[in-house]
Amino acid sequence: MSDLVIVESPAKAKTIQKYLGPGFNVIASMGHVRDLPKSKLGVDIENNFEPQYIDMKGKEDVIKDLKKHAKKSDKIYLATDPDREGEAISWHIAHMLNLDMDGNNRIAFNEITKFGVQSGMSNPHKIDIDLVNAQQARRILDRILGYKLSPFLWRKVKRGLSAGRVQSVAVRLVVDREQEIRNFVTKEYWSIDGKFSAPSSRKIFSAKLASIDGKKAQLNTEEETNKILDYLNDKEFKITNVKKRVTKRQPTPPYITSTLQQEASRKMGFQARRTMKAAQELYEGIEIKDMGLVGLITYMRTDSLRVSDEAKTAAAEYIKKKYGDDFLPLSPREFKSKKNAQDAHEAIRPSMPELEPESIKDCLTTDQYKIYKIIWERFIASQMANALLDTMSAEIQAGNCKFTASGYSVKFKGFTVLYVETKDTVDEEENKELPMLQEDDILKVKSLLGNQHFTQPPSRFTEATLIKMLEENGIGRPSTYAPTISTITSRMYVERDGKQLKPTPLGEVTTELMREHFTNIVDAKFTANMETNLDNVEKGEKDWRETLSTFYEDFDATLAKAEIAMEGKRVKVPDEETDVICDLCGKNMVIKIGRFGKFLACPGFPECTNTKKIVQATKGVCPICGGTVIAQKSKKGRNFFGCEKYPECTFITWNTPIEDKCPKCGSSLFKKGGKAGKILCEKPECGYERGL
Repeated sequence: MSDLVIVESPAKAKTIQKYLGPGFNVIASMGHVRDLPKSKLGVDIENNFEPQYIDMKGKEDVIKDLKKHAKKSDKIYLATDPDREGEAISWHIAHMLNLDMDGNNRIAFNEITKFGVQSGMSNPHKIDIDLVNAQQARRILDRILGYKLSPFLWRKVKRGLSAGRVQSVAVRLVVDREQEIRNFVTKEYWSIDGKFSAPSSRKIFSAKLASIDGKKAQLNTEEETNKILDYLNDKEFKITNVKKRVTKRQPTPPYITSTLQQEASRKMGFQARRTMKAAQELYEGIEIKDMGLVGLITYMRTDSLRVSDEAKTAAAEYIKKKYGDDFLPLSPREFKSKKNAQDAHEAIRPSMPELEPESIKDCLTTDQYKIYKIIWERFIASQMANALLDTMSAEIQAGNCKFTASGYSVKFKGFTVLYVETKDTVDEEENKELPMLQEDDILKVKSLLGNQHFTQPPSRFTEATLIKMLEENGIGRPSTYAPTISTITSRMYVERDGKQLKPTPLGEVTTELMREHFTNIVDAKFTANMETNLDNVEKGEKDWRETLSTFYEDFDATLAKAEIAMEGKRVKVPDEETDVICDLCGKNMVIKIGRFGKFLACPGFPECTNTKKIVQATKGVCPICGGTVIAQKSKKGRNFFGCEKYPECTFITWNTPIEDKCPKCGSSLFKKGGKAGKILCEKPECGYERGL
């Protein structure tokens, strides 16, 4: 007989088995084993929102296996992920296996390392019923919205739509931003920018007009600007004030879920889903040469900035050895989490700080390596000394006009020797180093120009900025950001334009309908308040059934009113006209959204039923027939590429075409990603390939 440890995934099970040894049997539940039924609401609203859980279809063999192993075990430990969802899975398994709910059979692993596993096994505890209840409340809320609001949208807009307390707000944010952009009125303004040199240096530096007669310079027209330029034409430019100081620049804290997703989006263009997939793999365990299976990072769904003392010590030892004592702060750094953060887990960090990314690069896929690298660099940098900057600012007087110049030079690199956070926007006025300037210096004018500018509308959201906005407004939790964005794009409420997110006509129409009849569902403050209520349930400060009752009473009345107001009405989603001409009737075809995404259709339906695929051409050339390679999507939404002449030409590939040509045969080259990423030629019998 041995002790049984139940986790969620086979990869995690394999890694933990390595650390526990032969006295334990580690198996995977493959996620949830019980849930609400798909065929009906599954919640008895009249009976205090009692959920009607059933064994999940397709999990029969898994459940049978769990029960078989449980019968042969002395002790059963539930080691699912350490969050709401993981706690609920453990609770469901405990019910299914008839375990003592008051028994200490729940264990949690913040990191899948020898230390992390030993620490978890030595601290078994009861299932946290408050955490379970918070998950139940969230699941039932989502089920009520899905089974009561979604059919309303089907009848009034189109089938296949959905609504949710997080996804509907996310769509509204994107729609509202697009409306801001459309309504934005561009205004003209001017600046006067000068280039100067000082007596003590030949180096030319820049300065900008800051004030006129002691008031902030505001130039709205070319005429106003030229007037000032004429005035300055014969004026002496004299430095009246110089300030020099040393400023400190502190490192950013280690990642939490949202900041990891944001940074991966900004730095590498990763979608949140892609980031979390790689992070999950790093957490569960990777086969490392001479080490075996190792969990490389701590748990990746967290909003806490807490870091263990052991990790701080390990980071300090690495920094001292690699960079020297000067790169260590006077004391280990601590970072304060935001007010509503859950502190169950540490920040996302490498489980072994001494394990440099380059040393294990060959053991990781391309995505795993990129994610591990930024996690590792950001964590190590967070425990390093401040960067020190020599900053200088100067005021330059010319008649009644004052110009300002500022800049800096790096005095001590500190943490910046390793890592600097990327930003959502680029500062056009990035400071540059100034020459040595002295008060009373008379400057030589190299140029003085008026420059026209126009105010710009706010930018569309990217995944990074949308996640940031959701987090700042308290909407959703670390586990919800990635699936929310996946949902709103797969439902065609929002589409990608490069990195930007923009609403579709469907998203705008649906949001407007929701805004009119279900104000609370698309209200950021209401949704944030609901998230706070769920947090309070998790803390044991609020009853979960009472929370549901309060929500449902208002929602049910709102739904009834909406049904009356919209009786006999249906909202039309406007078609997007294209310049593609229907080859049957000559009309401009329009874009429709179907089961598998967008397609072209004739607006003359039903008289004309012509449809076409939307073809996205690439710069690749088919290696078989010379036709254009086009981008396509599989039924599962995966991108692939094929020849435009299909079915006459059957060339298809998962690899991405690039502009480069094969030096051997002249055919188009393709990029293959993954662990063995490379550039290759797909022309039969060529065989050319090279590394990335």
